[in-house]
Amino acid sequence: MKNILLIMPYGGVGGMERLALNFYNQYKSQGYTVKAIKIIQLDSDIIHFGKDEIALSKVDFYQMSFLIRFWFYCKIPFLIHQIIKKNKITHSISFGDMANVFSSLSFTKEYKIGSIHSYKSVEFNNRNFLNIIFKLAMKTTYYYFNKVVCISEAVKLDLIENCGFKFNKKLMVIYNPHNFKQIDELSNVKFESEIEDQLFKSKVILFLGRLTLVKAPWHLIKAYSLIKNQENSIKLVFIGDGDEELTNHLTQLVTQLGIQENVVFLGRKSNPYPYLKKASVLALTSYYEGTPNVIVEAIACQTPIVSSKCTDGIRELMSHKEFEFRDDFFITESGIITPNFYKGNLSIPEDSDITSEEIIFSKALASVLNSAEYSTKLIENRDHLLAKFDLESVAASYIS
Repeated sequence: MKNILLIMPYGGVGGMERLALNFYNQYKSQGYTVKAIKIIQLDSDIIHFGKDEIALSKVDFYQMSFLIRFWFYCKIPFLIHQIIKKNKITHSISFGDMANVFSSLSFTKEYKIGSIHSYKSVEFNNRNFLNIIFKLAMKTTYYYFNKVVCISEAVKLDLIENCGFKFNKKLMVIYNPHNFKQIDELSNVKFESEIEDQLFKSKVILFLGRLTLVKAPWHLIKAYSLIKNQENSIKLVFIGDGDEELTNHLTQLVTQLGIQENVVFLGRKSNPYPYLKKASVLALTSYYEGTPNVIVEAIACQTPIVSSKCTDGIRELMSHKEFEFRDDFFITESGIITPNFYKGNLSIPEDSDITSEEIIFSKALASVLNSAEYSTKLIENRDHLLAKFDLESVAASYIS
């Protein structure tokens, strides 16, 4: 009998947390004993594991003094060690850099699986304390993993060529799984209000995810402003929360561009799938990603996508056999890939000048909004595009 431990930093509604919840439900359905550690558990958590949830702290890192935070960092591997021993864990899966490092330092002998969910070389350009530790671990403590899962071929290649990863034989590419039956069911739930129902009767460009510097949502706002000037009925909707400084910048930018009547911030949603299904197009302007779960979810909901080339692996998600270069962007079976926005500076921009990449992105959005070709092609290719993300087979691949 397998006793499985899932380890994650938080319990928000990000991709890693949803992935952990999918694994939890899948392994429980197979009769396994499953426990889930949240390094930080907050009252605002959306992802929950019921009686199987273990919190290491109910106070967020930023609320701790430097000394208390440092002491907590030192304690975490020991706490994980105790939990593994107490629950006779046979397999552990950690999600992301922080969970990986603490798991690798727990010095336990279960089948230990780490996972990398983003394009690390770009992330490591931001040389803060944690990134220095995370990169060092890839040359040292990752030795203690039996397997390190990369969520795309591009992520694996980046680790080897650009991050100095020392244990290449441990790397395995396994795509993030999704419970498509559950997504179908949740996408048919009614909206929370009549106002939202009316909103989505217009053409809607949807952003779904945390509002962070990495997601670079200001590029989407500026690209949208170019479209709005051509067709006033199109709405731009944001689902997700984020850093207060960034969200303030976004609302100021919307006002500065005079588009506040057409841009709506709906905040976090525990069930984002009805909004995704009703949207005309999903838009991503991220600087870098691993394999964004929201792209696969959009495909499942039959919603075309316009995404920046936030990773070389984006083609692995959005196309299964073919893509065409036209009008400065790539056209795939599920939508359009535009040039990357990242210029080496991960910060809120000081000006609102329109860039060439934003012009191309706006043209891509207009192309999807004004042509049924993209929805038709996506529906025709949906099953092929989703085949490699089957939850049952992916969950089995992790622990085998």
